[in-house]
Amino acid sequence: MATDAVAQLADSLAKTQVTEGELSYKGQGRKFDNAQSVEEIVKEIQEFKGLQALRLEGNTYGVEAAQAIAKALETKSEFKYCYWSDMFTGRLRSEIPPALNSLGAALMTAGARLTVLDLSDNAFGPDGVKGIEKLLKSTACHTLQELRLNNCGMGIGGGKILAAALTECYKQSSAQGTPLGLKVFIAGRNRLENDGATALAQAFQLMGSLEEVHVPQNGINHPGVTALATAMQHNPQLRVLNLNDNTFTKKGAIAMAQALKHLRSVQVINFGDCLVRSEGAIAIAEAITEGLPILKELNLSFGEITGEAALLVAQSVEGKATLEKLDLNGNCLGEEGCDALREVMDGLNMGDLLGSLSDDEGEPEEEDDDEDEDEEDDYEEEEEDDDVEEEDSSVNQVSSPPSVPRSPDASSFLCFPSPDKLLKLGTKRALLFEQQVDVADAGKTAEAFLKISSVYNEEDKDVKSAVLDSIDAILRKAFASPSFQGYNFISSLLVMLGLLKSEDKVKPVRVVPGHLQALEYVVRQDYFPQDHIAVLEAFMSRHIQALESCSSSRNILKSTLEQVRPEN
Repeated sequence: MATDAVAQLADSLAKTQVTEGELSYKGQGRKFDNAQSVEEIVKEIQEFKGLQALRLEGNTYGVEAAQAIAKALETKSEFKYCYWSDMFTGRLRSEIPPALNSLGAALMTAGARLTVLDLSDNAFGPDGVKGIEKLLKSTACHTLQELRLNNCGMGIGGGKILAAALTECYKQSSAQGTPLGLKVFIAGRNRLENDGATALAQAFQLMGSLEEVHVPQNGINHPGVTALATAMQHNPQLRVLNLNDNTFTKKGAIAMAQALKHLRSVQVINFGDCLVRSEGAIAIAEAITEGLPILKELNLSFGEITGEAALLVAQSVEGKATLEKLDLNGNCLGEEGCDALREVMDGLNMGDLLGSLSDDEGEPEEEDDDEDEDEEDDYEEEEEDDDVEEEDSSVNQVSSPPSVPRSPDASSFLCFPSPDKLLKLGTKRALLFEQQVDVADAGKTAEAFLKISSVYNEEDKDVKSAVLDSIDAILRKAFASPSFQGYNFISSLLVMLGLLKSEDKVKPVRVVPGHLQALEYVVRQDYFPQDHIAVLEAFMSRHIQALESCSSSRNILKSTLEQVRPEN
């Protein structure tokens, strides 16, 4: 859960190496209010030759005390490591900026070149960020590799100031031929929200050097998550990505899945408590299947993920020899789903890598069965509307001069599909659909597929051929586009067929045999990505009421999926 993630992060922050040339006052719990109270510290700093690291954490320092320590640091040109977390407990917020200003100014005066700056657990807010703004922009931070600002209460304003300072540092260091190469960024529990995260994402994208990013518990929703996802694509050495306890939802999860496809060095993914949901989990599973060869840990706990999506996640880690842990606890698998997940992991010889499922939320409650009846009513209304259109056309012909009947078009068919309309589109129907359907939109492409395949008729060769030619044209064009999100197409298809719940409250269509028969044809085509086979196979194997009326077509599709499934 979120509290566990924060505890783990705190532990990792504490596990810093003892550096050569280090002077430590860590964890003494002392209160230093003025210059006199730090005379001993000042003397030791002055007498320490080659000082590289100073640990001040776990004590509390007033402005005068900080200024006295700063004065002693002004001659320490070899200084590299600032371990200054939790050093203002009990202080007024107004005291913190001047204290930080004096310490930062001293490092600039000394000509220090920092490697680590740790100011975590100092609740200094946006004003505290202003206190280190000059330092971050200076040459002292051109060499910075680790910036740790966990639990500082920066807020949106502080996030924007920090982003601007890092951007300026990168630009100035680049102008001098040594661009900032920040590797570790930690800023959990800072209330960055979307605007703060987006501002930082722009800086991250510019730097392109990050190896670890930890921003848990920041109130970031899908716009901020999407911005971070885009930035991560430009950081090819990224190893650890921790966004625990933010809110992805489908949009954010799909954006992050797309980013993961561009990364090969990721070892740890923590998207626990992020509400990735089933659609997002499917997208992430596909990204893992396609890449991430050295993945060690995957946390998708407490994300409202259902059993089928969880199985796909499990299947995605097959062959990941470096995997150490898969956490899917706290989702919506149900007892049978948990058993099935354990069985899959055992079958992969990875049973011991699956984390506890003790907090599983159980299967989600089924929605009312009225939907199928409502959908039937909708179909009947559509047919009635179509008849009314024809009747109105007849009335118009009686009351007005005879006119040439209007030729059917693709848009008319997609509004009210019928075999007759499809055939009347003529031999150019495939081209007409290509022009009509926006294949850049995976959802609209899936909708068009279902509309066209709904009139499929195995017994009518002309209609069958017209359906398959039209579908071929649309999907071949869609999957040929590098920007087409195939996993989004598949999840949209599953949602519209009523096989997968969506956060968008999409009302499913009434499944007809043609939908499954056309899909059976599509999965055999060379343009259909093999990565999607496992997804379809998992959902076609479910016992779902929506598929019961098409059992024969479903069995044929299942058989074909087994045949075309890629060999491991």
